[in-house]
Amino acid sequence: MTTSVRDTAKQAADADWWRGAVLYQVYPRSFQDTTGDGIGDLKGIKERLPHIASLGVDAIWLSPFFKSPMADMGYDVSDYCDVDPMFGTLADFDAMLAEAHALGIKVVIDQVISHTSDQHPWFKESRSSRENAKADWFVWADPKPDGTAPNNWLSVFGGPAWEWDGVRRQYYMHNFLTSQPDLNFHNKEVQQAVLDAARFWLDRGVDGFRLDTVNYYFHDRKLRNNPPHEPDAEEAGLDAPDVNPYGMQNHLHDKTQPENVAFLKRFRKLLDGYEGRTSVGEVGDGARSLKTVAEYTSGGDKLHMCYTFDLLGPDFTAAHIRDCVSRFQKLVADGWVCWAFSNHDVVRHLSRFIEQPEERERVAKLAITLLSTLRGSICLYQGEELGLTEADLAFEDLRDPYGIRFWPAFKGRDGCRTPIPWEAGKAHAGFSAGKPWLPVPEVHARLAVDSQEKMSGSVLNHYRSTLIFRKDMPVLRDGEMTFVPSNQDLLAFTREKAGEKLLFVFNLTREKAEFTPPKSMKLGEAVSVPGFGAKLKEGAIELDALDMACIRL
Repeated sequence: MTTSVRDTAKQAADADWWRGAVLYQVYPRSFQDTTGDGIGDLKGIKERLPHIASLGVDAIWLSPFFKSPMADMGYDVSDYCDVDPMFGTLADFDAMLAEAHALGIKVVIDQVISHTSDQHPWFKESRSSRENAKADWFVWADPKPDGTAPNNWLSVFGGPAWEWDGVRRQYYMHNFLTSQPDLNFHNKEVQQAVLDAARFWLDRGVDGFRLDTVNYYFHDRKLRNNPPHEPDAEEAGLDAPDVNPYGMQNHLHDKTQPENVAFLKRFRKLLDGYEGRTSVGEVGDGARSLKTVAEYTSGGDKLHMCYTFDLLGPDFTAAHIRDCVSRFQKLVADGWVCWAFSNHDVVRHLSRFIEQPEERERVAKLAITLLSTLRGSICLYQGEELGLTEADLAFEDLRDPYGIRFWPAFKGRDGCRTPIPWEAGKAHAGFSAGKPWLPVPEVHARLAVDSQEKMSGSVLNHYRSTLIFRKDMPVLRDGEMTFVPSNQDLLAFTREKAGEKLLFVFNLTREKAEFTPPKSMKLGEAVSVPGFGAKLKEGAIELDALDMACIRL
């Protein structure tokens, strides 16, 4: 192989780093506070980067740290090109980015461009009159003759998706809080403005973007009413907790519009002008999610990958995981998915998956092992490597407007956003010298990083060894995945690449099980998987409850 060919191959591999990568989500408010104000910051992230590096991940995804009134914890941006003072400065960001790169960690940042804060200068100008230069930068509409909202669209956070503005004497659209007005992506100037904001961060050296609510960018120009949700319809699907009327509609017209595809091509063209950049879109689209992922990631000219909420629900069963992955494989011929069990918007997966408290460690280890063997990239959420469960918070401790709005039927998202416990013997488990913005539960403090470092069998060390296992197996990066019929309620599939073929079998039940392979399949030697040991017996695989095995074929 000549040097030029070798260099070309390396460049292609570097550009493709995201395929099969492991991303680690950092929620800056809750990672590490260095100022004593109880809120995490960029200097804190920089200080704790060695912990992230020790896990063996490829990249971090940073939730918003931009200037914001913080009505929705930073997902209401008032300046796309500056750091909010509570998190630090642009210089702090640059220092954190440089340190991450020095440790071999890519940095992916949130881009919240479907909406802004109502304190953003763009919206302040837009609402000032109907004739100003940015009058059409947001979604404005006249009321019906009786003064009511233009249509029946609902906000994810409760109530109508329309808010009356007395100056313009029109309604503006907001898919979330009333203080989060939706940008009008039908306006090409808006598209260019958000692309320019992305370019600002690309020029600073970020490695990519996580695009918040990526299917919410466009709305139906005709403002047609959404039809009711039909439980048995393939195209319908609940997009919110069942206590929220948002889920009673089939959201055909307020999101996932066809015009979005052309914009995503513009976004990809921007990224392709830089070396080795990537994009991952968040798709919340009910039962249509995987079809949307297929549309947004196919062809190599739109998003690099997407993730959905399909594995962020309560089901940790062979049937559910097989169904989700199979549907993705069927629908997405040449696209790519990023799988996750937890993030900052859902109850931590251990609280969703365990049936008894004593299962916590076992399920934590089984879940990361399963996630690491699926075809796709994977995303971990800070704290899951410690086996944290959902924090049980009192109403007076809540900061999430979503939870406050629907309490007590829905407790919101604060339970998964509590600070990371670093040192068991310190106040607030070493997160902050001051009172944290959310409390650190005592049960979490006992699972602190420094406590688990010393235990070879801890969840933390299992994560490290499992991610090493994944990285050492090229077949797990992007090898083909094929499901194998099972004689019991087991999840069985093969991963195959370049002549290597592995069989994985997972028993997600609380009963012992035995996997009998198809007659055409000849089992070879067992492969050592961290934390699990296969038991081969007369051509079959014996599995304990909550167990797995890997066999070379």
